[in-house]
Amino acid sequence: MAIASRLRARGVLSRCESSNLRSLLWPFLNRGFSSSSIPFHLERVGFIGLGNMGFHMASNLITAGYKITVHDINYDALKKFSDKGIPTKETPCEVAESSDVIITMLPSSSNVLDVYTGQNGLLHCRSHLSPWLFIDSSTIDPQTSRILSTNISKCLLKEKKGFADNPLMLDAPVSGGVPAAEAGTLTFMVGGLEEAYLAAKPLFLSMGKQTIYCGSSGNGAAAKICNNLAMAVSMLGVSEAFVLGQHLGITASTLTKIFNSSSARCWSSDSYNPVPGVMEGVPSSRNYDGGFASKLMERSVSSAPLLLKHVIFTWNCVRRAMTLRTSPVSSAIFTPHI
Repeated sequence: MAIASRLRARGVLSRCESSNLRSLLWPFLNRGFSSSSIPFHLERVGFIGLGNMGFHMASNLITAGYKITVHDINYDALKKFSDKGIPTKETPCEVAESSDVIITMLPSSSNVLDVYTGQNGLLHCRSHLSPWLFIDSSTIDPQTSRILSTNISKCLLKEKKGFADNPLMLDAPVSGGVPAAEAGTLTFMVGGLEEAYLAAKPLFLSMGKQTIYCGSSGNGAAAKICNNLAMAVSMLGVSEAFVLGQHLGITASTLTKIFNSSSARCWSSDSYNPVPGVMEGVPSSRNYDGGFASKLMERSVSSAPLLLKHVIFTWNCVRRAMTLRTSPVSSAIFTPHI
């Protein structure tokens, strides 16, 4: 798998005309993604958002040897790092000034916008930015990701790094929950420039086991919403089935064995069982502490109908335009005259 990934990366590399890009990517394409050989353009990482997920993600980067600077509005979360000698900053702006790459892991779109564009935000530090890459692993709507990416690309870099003439952004939400964040086995769904994705891959593989390139900016966020929608439906179905089965006299452990060896098997039954006492290391075994909050899931899933309306509206606009284009009057307008 590692060889295949490097060959695919070389294929992308061969299509790039920039010699700077070639020099930036070639070192770690040849030697793999070893934590003992961190690429120079990824050494200094600023991490913002040290909640249930971010705490473990940042900790895994520290273990992998990255020079981490952190920020969170929660003093107790910061103290866990400062007690270990990890630099902490009071504002996102201060984190940006000492970082090559910024990673944000925040609860909502409004939190992300505040960290990036608010007072003392990442984009309001100086006229020229120090980080060449911004990675947002929050679960937010694709439109917000795309707007942020566009705004970031219009900024200037304090110092050119590799192929990046301007700062870049990747939307890279994750799947796997808190247990996977702690174990370093997250899956990253990444949207943005493919060259930036390849350059940042060592970072992702220091926090997770799999990265999936989803296409252009916002596609990672879109993939995450689709994943959350499917997972929420399955979790609701599994939970209701457990309630019904137990009321009918079947124990949760017996139902789990049945689900996991039959057509009902899914992540909600075999990896994140919602019933206390059935599975160790999941929120239900810790009085539902440390999981993905239901209000965050509701916020994520509720954006799916809005996105669907946007898709339908766009499609209707296209159909209307096509209808106008094929009418006798519009044909005269749209047909090129040679």
